[in-house]
Amino acid sequence: MARGCLQGVKYLMFAFNLLFWLGGCGVLGVGIWLAATQGNFATLSSSFPSLSAANLLIVTGTFVMAIGFVGCIGALKENKCLLLTFFVLLLLVLLLEATIAVLFFAYTDKIDRYAQQDLKKGLHLYGTEGNVGLTNAWSIIQTDFRCCGVSNYTDWFEVYNTTRVPDSCCLEFSDSCGLHAPGTWWKAPCYETVKAWLQENLLAVGIFGLCTALVQILGLTFAMTMYCQVVKADTYCA
Repeated sequence: MARGCLQGVKYLMFAFNLLFWLGGCGVLGVGIWLAATQGNFATLSSSFPSLSAANLLIVTGTFVMAIGFVGCIGALKENKCLLLTFFVLLLLVLLLEATIAVLFFAYTDKIDRYAQQDLKKGLHLYGTEGNVGLTNAWSIIQTDFRCCGVSNYTDWFEVYNTTRVPDSCCLEFSDSCGLHAPGTWWKAPCYETVKAWLQENLLAVGIFGLCTALVQILGLTFAMTMYCQVVKADTYCA
């Protein structure tokens, strides 16, 4: 009976981790594609230039693949050490996510102020050599969200040392339109506009976070259940 339960949990655990591993492959693939085709796309921070969308996806994908691989091998080999390692790693990830979420909500105001200051510093790197990712990211954000600058369009005046904004700030795009009168530019601040968009989609973000947590809890349950079944089977055989 114990052996039958073990086989059932074994195949469920393997299927779960195979999907986990394939998901990691997908995330890693997207990250590599972004890095190869878009440079450091979505790098907006001057303090953390390596904190780009591509790099985050590559690191996340690699880590997920590693955890999924440990889980798959642990399930197939019915190895107690690997199963426990998988459980501990997944538990640490879950605790880390929970800690980050709590700290984020506890220090929202401080994070807001720091983020705006850092983004304003990053504006000075716009259009400079070696900062293609930051330049592309600002251009896309200002065009898609119809906004200009971090707090307002005057943020760009300090960057250019004149009354000028990037062409992506223009209501109607054309070459050198950023030199025209302020009446032809978007007035909305990008930071508040993107923040408002995130708040409007907070339900979707919350559902995604909840689903992620449930998948991780399911993985923890599978791992610990199989670990206990392996221990029972070993004890029974002995």
